[in-house]
This record gives sequence, structure tokens and C-alpha cells, in this order.
Amino acid sequence: MCGICEAAPPPFSRHRSAGRYQGPLKDAVLLLKYRKYKPLGALLGGKAFEALKRDQEFWEGIALVVPVPLHERRRRERGFNQAEAVAREIAGRAGLPLDRRVLRKTRNAPPQTSLERADRAANVRGAYAVARGEAIAGKIILLVDDVFTTGATLGACARVLRAAGAAEVRAITIAQA
Repeated sequence: MCGICEAAPPPFSRHRSAGRYQGPLKDAVLLLKYRKYKPLGALLGGKAFEALKRDQEFWEGIALVVPVPLHERRRRERGFNQAEAVAREIAGRAGLPLDRRVLRKTRNAPPQTSLERADRAANVRGAYAVARGEAIAGKIILLVDDVFTTGATLGACARVLRAAGAAEVRAITIAQA
């Protein structure tokens, strides 16, 4: 665990990334996210699963895969949710159900990429809500996103999932900055 997480533990219990956010992996994430190259979602999700599948303790007990949602306006602009594309592949390979309707983004907050650490947490505070609490009650949830930078997005999502009754939230990202 990093020093920041030790000082202020996140609301998710564990996080794994398939690699560092640099080089070809960064290029692939950027193509997926901003160039709208949707087929990369399945490829990156598959690579993430292959890189992380041997960590049996991490996978034990997971009942449901939930992608970090986009605001509906951004989803329409992009044509898809990159986290959902990755999560769908991970769920399929792990033999786990996926539910993209559990979480929703309640406001179209500015993208996190241009913000500093402190601003990122404020930007996502109150931006997510649980829409299907019955689907997560008492379950271990696997939350999936594309990139982990400060953990603000995953933290905001995990917080509302836990408040709505999830027993535990674990997280996977393609890359960690």
C-alpha cells in the first residue's frame, strides 16, 4: 500500500492495475478513450484479466462486476463507456455477471485529466449514485475503470456502493499513473 493510502485508507479494499500508464499501454488507453476505438476495450480488458487472474485471493468471493459510469451526455458523445467495454471482457473471462446499471453518474463533472490531486476529489464528490441497491446488498463488488491516478473516481464510486449495502468493493484498472 502506498503512503497516501496508509494515511487515509480508501473505501475500496483492494486495487489492482494491469500495468503502468506509460508507453504503448498509455497509447492504447488514449486511443480507446479519446479516439473512440471501441475494439480496444475488449483487448485491454482481456489483457488486464490475464495479467491479474493468478491473484486468487483478489478474485475470491466477487459476486458482481460494475463499471465506473459516464454521465449520459458524455456517453452519447463518445458512443460508449470505455470502462464498461473493459469490464464486460473482464466479467466474461472471469465468469462473473456484469451490471452497468448499478451506478449512475448524476452530474456531468469536468474530466479528471486536467485537475490536480485535491481538485480531483472535489470534482467527483457527490457525482455518483447507486441506482440498483438490491443488486449489490451484502455482495463483494468488482469496480472497473480505465486509469488509476489518485483514486478519487474509484473512491467516490466505492463510497456510494458501500453506503448502499455492498459488503466490500475491490477495483481493477487497466493502468496506474
